[in-house]
Amino acid sequence: MGSITDDEHRKVTFADSVTNQQQEDTSYVDEPGPEDVASIRQKVTFQGRKFDVGTLPACQYRVYKKLEIAHGETYALTTVFMIRTGIELHRAWHNTLLTAKILQQIKDQFKIRMTWEFGVIKLKFHVEDGLYELQYKVPYDYDSEFQDLYMKIAVSYLDGRMTIHQALLYQSETKAGEHTAKSGLFIRDFPGRLVVYPLLAATCAVIFFGGDWYDFAVTALTGFASGLVEYLLVKIGGSAKLLIDVLVGVSTGFIAALFYRYNEENTCMPAIFLGTLYWFFYGTAFVVGILEIISGELETGVVRFMAVSVKTFVLSIGTALGMMIVLNNPKDAYLDIDDNCGNIDLDKQWWRIPLYLLCSASALGQYRFPIVNYYRALSVQLVGYEVQYQIQKALAKNHPQDFLDNACANIFGAMAAVVFASIMSYIVESTTYYYHARVLQRHEGEFSRFGEFMYSIKAKYIRITNWFRFGKKNDLVFLEMSKKLQKQREELENPSHSRGEIALTEEEEMVLLEAVIEAEDLNIWALLMPTLYQLVPGSLIARMFFDVLFPPPLDHEFQAIDGTEYTFIKPNQPETTMVMESLLVTAVSLALGILVGFVVVEYGTIMLKKIFRLESEVELSTDTITDSVRKKWKSSRNFYTHTINQNNPDSDSESESERHSNYNPKNEEEGFDENVSESNKIQQENS
Repeated sequence: MGSITDDEHRKVTFADSVTNQQQEDTSYVDEPGPEDVASIRQKVTFQGRKFDVGTLPACQYRVYKKLEIAHGETYALTTVFMIRTGIELHRAWHNTLLTAKILQQIKDQFKIRMTWEFGVIKLKFHVEDGLYELQYKVPYDYDSEFQDLYMKIAVSYLDGRMTIHQALLYQSETKAGEHTAKSGLFIRDFPGRLVVYPLLAATCAVIFFGGDWYDFAVTALTGFASGLVEYLLVKIGGSAKLLIDVLVGVSTGFIAALFYRYNEENTCMPAIFLGTLYWFFYGTAFVVGILEIISGELETGVVRFMAVSVKTFVLSIGTALGMMIVLNNPKDAYLDIDDNCGNIDLDKQWWRIPLYLLCSASALGQYRFPIVNYYRALSVQLVGYEVQYQIQKALAKNHPQDFLDNACANIFGAMAAVVFASIMSYIVESTTYYYHARVLQRHEGEFSRFGEFMYSIKAKYIRITNWFRFGKKNDLVFLEMSKKLQKQREELENPSHSRGEIALTEEEEMVLLEAVIEAEDLNIWALLMPTLYQLVPGSLIARMFFDVLFPPPLDHEFQAIDGTEYTFIKPNQPETTMVMESLLVTAVSLALGILVGFVVVEYGTIMLKKIFRLESEVELSTDTITDSVRKKWKSSRNFYTHTINQNNPDSDSESESERHSNYNPKNEEEGFDENVSESNKIQQENS
């Protein structure tokens, strides 16, 4: 086996030109339905831009050159596309099982001989039945926008709405931030992200951990300090980044201890600690680890669970060290909660839900979620939180000695979030269909009154969000450009008109392809991950570690024996044990709630379609890639219930002779730039 690794990802340039081979794209090209017509994408003459393979990392380039010689350009570039998709989805904190599913679909569609192994951080790609192996270390980060965009790019290529060159170019442009709104670029990286840290920390301290408004102010300061520490260490780079967790903890403990010491000891230390470190706990990993264990990925799930536990302990120790710098007895300060914590009864406060929404909005900022879609994410977060909160409150009185109230609240909270996210996605996608059908010219003639109304609502929303400077400028550009494209199409289809093609500039092509990508369905996991983050028990294991560092006081029990009163002293350890049990109950119940929620959505949709006969006769009588395979693919990209293995063993069941006989390439540009101008063709031939 030839092992190829390149941790430094060095870029290389090569003088040799890539042969422009005429190959077929076996992907599905969007066919117009009974009421639809060919979209403007199929009428435009593209310039035939090519992805520069010289920008690939050295390891990918070497494999690409070998595959290009053996199988041609399309096969080689598709392999590179799959590797890049897997890396970026993993980096964006997309679930490993679901990342494997989209790669499996591309593999099956284009007959790519590749398998993969996704660990917590280490990724392996086995190309050409293991002839080449590429290994990467990819630390994960929360990035809902990239999680959604890279999935949409993969789906567009899979469904034939983009060529492989267009898909790779769009990936590169996405990585460079060219398809992110200016508001998103501001909070995507430092120093703009420093705005989000104090807001998330302060709101969490009050809404989750029993702090009051004084603690809110202190936690905002410690939150800003934690973000500043991370920013400086990331700026330094190298081994300095290894100190982020411990120094964030030290700064938090140090600042909180100063306020406790010099403000008459009126500070709720646990609320400040847990609120500030809430972002650093990676509590979502506990639930994802349980999901992976349930789904058969035992090694990845267990390693993820243990890795996050160690990370949380490092944060806790750092906080304790920061307290020691200021206080002579940090333990007493941490346990001083009787008069300092829980002074606000959230049940009686009208601002409980608005404060939670503010906390959720700041979490979305940390997740780099696009601001234009905040209304969707906030509604899902609120439903999950409120169901969990109300069930917990209703069952708490009847279950004081067990965790059944926690388990039920978490299961139904996660289920409600999944079901509501699915319903919300269906409603939004159904209503925005009219806008995308109009601007992409996928529908001929006028819509119904409802359709015209929904088109106008979406168009006005784009204009309003751009006026407030948090929308994507390209959305507004394409909205204005669609009128010109409509006129040019009418001229092109008019036999008496002299127009022979619809030619766009390079910038206009990019805007058109962005509109095609945005028309794809939103990745539902981009909605659910922030919601899950707000429901998960990251703080529970932190409480356990703080109890290890600062053991609760000993219990004193007085008993009379034979008329003499004795004092029995015993360690008060049940609280620590119960925190660990509560962590497991919460993580497992949330994982089960997600699984059950998707089962309810899947089979509930089937039942509703049968009851109301929503499937048309065409859908029921045909078995093509457009109505059968694509529906299964779409479902499996969201649900765990279809497959539990990363690779489908049946996909490699055909013989080698059958594989080569089934692969019948033609010009992959067909359907996209079959109208390439003669001058561009001459330039391609000359190159």
